[in-house]
Amino acid sequence: MKKIVLLFSIGLLLFSCRPPENPYVSTGEVTNISSTTATCTGNVTADGGATIIARGFCWSTSQFPTISDSKTSCGTGLGVFTDNITGLTPITTYYVTAYATNSVGTTYGEQKTFTTKPEMPTVVTGEVTDITDKTATFTGNVTADGGAPIIARGICWSTSQNPTTSNSKTTRGTGLGTYSSNITGLSPNTTYYVKAYASNSQGTAYGEQRTFKTQQEQDPVFGSFTDSRDGNQYKTVTIGLQVWMAENLAYLPWVSADSTSATLKHYYVYGYYGTDVAEAKRYEYEYFHPDGHFPIKTYETYGVLYNWPAAMNGAASSEANPSGVQGACPEGWHLPSDAEWTILTDYLGGEEVGGKMKEAGITHWRDPNTGADNSSGFTALPGGYQGSDGAFYDIGRKGWWWSSTQYRTDYARPRGLNYSRTYVDWSDNSKEHGFSVRCLRDKD
Repeated sequence: MKKIVLLFSIGLLLFSCRPPENPYVSTGEVTNISSTTATCTGNVTADGGATIIARGFCWSTSQFPTISDSKTSCGTGLGVFTDNITGLTPITTYYVTAYATNSVGTTYGEQKTFTTKPEMPTVVTGEVTDITDKTATFTGNVTADGGAPIIARGICWSTSQNPTTSNSKTTRGTGLGTYSSNITGLSPNTTYYVKAYASNSQGTAYGEQRTFKTQQEQDPVFGSFTDSRDGNQYKTVTIGLQVWMAENLAYLPWVSADSTSATLKHYYVYGYYGTDVAEAKRYEYEYFHPDGHFPIKTYETYGVLYNWPAAMNGAASSEANPSGVQGACPEGWHLPSDAEWTILTDYLGGEEVGGKMKEAGITHWRDPNTGADNSSGFTALPGGYQGSDGAFYDIGRKGWWWSSTQYRTDYARPRGLNYSRTYVDWSDNSKEHGFSVRCLRDKD
C-alpha cells in the first residue's frame, strides 16, 4: 500500500511539473456584416496550462491571417469573447480567425470568410425651379452608387420636415447621374420640404432638404398674338408656366387633297378634297349634328390638319423640354414635345383632366361632352382627323394634337380628347394622319 501511495505521489509530481502547451481556441460565426464592420465571436476552451495573456481576432484580405495582420484585443482568460471588426472596405472579401496567446505562444481557431456589403449611395438635392401654384421642378444627382447598382431614384416631399420615400415621391429611373423630376398635385400657397433620394441593395440615401412655397392659386391668363406669315390672329392662354395657343394652328401654305405620306409634308382642311388654298379656307362642311345638320367652315373653326412631317417642318424628333422644334409654328413658338404635354396635364391634375381642357357645351362637341368646363382656358375643339386612307373622321367627337416626339420610324405621339370621356388620350399614331397643332410659346 505504501508503494502505491508513493507511486501516485510521484505521478502527481511529474504531472505538476509537465510544461505548459499552446491554448485551444475556436472561431465562431461572423455576424452583423455591414459595409465597413462585422462582429465576430471566439471561445478559448483550454489555456494549455498557462494563463491566457491575450485573445482576439485577426483578419486580412489574404487567407490565414495572423496577429501580424490587423487584429483586435479582447482581454484575457478562458471562455467566450466577442468583438467588432472596423475600418473594413465595402464589397471586399475578408478572412478572419480567433486567436489566443499564453506564455508558450499563439494559437488560431478555424478560418472564417465573409464579404462586406455595399455602402449607401450618395445623392445631392438640386435647386427648386419653375414653382407654380400646383407644381415645381427639381433635380437630383446620384454621385456615387456605394458599390451596388442604383435601383431607384427620385424626389420625395411633404409638408413636414425630413420627408422620406414613405411620403409623396416620384421615381426617375436608375443609375448614376443627374435627373429631373416634376412634382404635381401641390396645394397653392403652401410650404413644402423636398429631398432627392437614391436606393441600392444596402438601402435608401437622401440628399439635403430643400424648402419652397407654392404660389397663390392662378386663374388662366388670356392674351393674343398675330402670325406674321399670314396675318392670322390667335388667342393665347397661360397655364402654369406655359403659354399655349388657345386655338388650333391655321397656317396653310398649300392643300394636299386626299394624298397621304409619312415622309412628305401634307396639309388638310377637314372635308375638303381639292387643292385650292383660298377655296379650302372658304369651304363649308355639312356637319350632321343630333339637332340637325348645318354647314361649318372647318378651316375657320378648327384650323388645319397636318401630317407629322408638316407639323415638324423637317425637324428631327425631340423629347426635350422645351422641344426646340419650331415646326409649322410661327416665330417665337414651337411644337410641344410629349414631355411638355405631360407638364400641362400634370399641372391640371393628371390624365383625367380632359374636361378642364375641352370647350364647354355641345355647340362643337357632341353630347354629352363629358365633364367639359374648360376651366383651364385651353378651349380644345373636336376637329377630327384625316386618316391614312385619305378620308376624314370624327369631327365633333374627337380632337388630336401632334407632339414633336417620335415613337418609331412611322409613328409619333399625339394627345387626344374625346366627347364621351374626361381623360387625355396618349397614343402612338401613324405619321400619315392629319392632326391638329397647338403651339407653345418659347421661353424668354
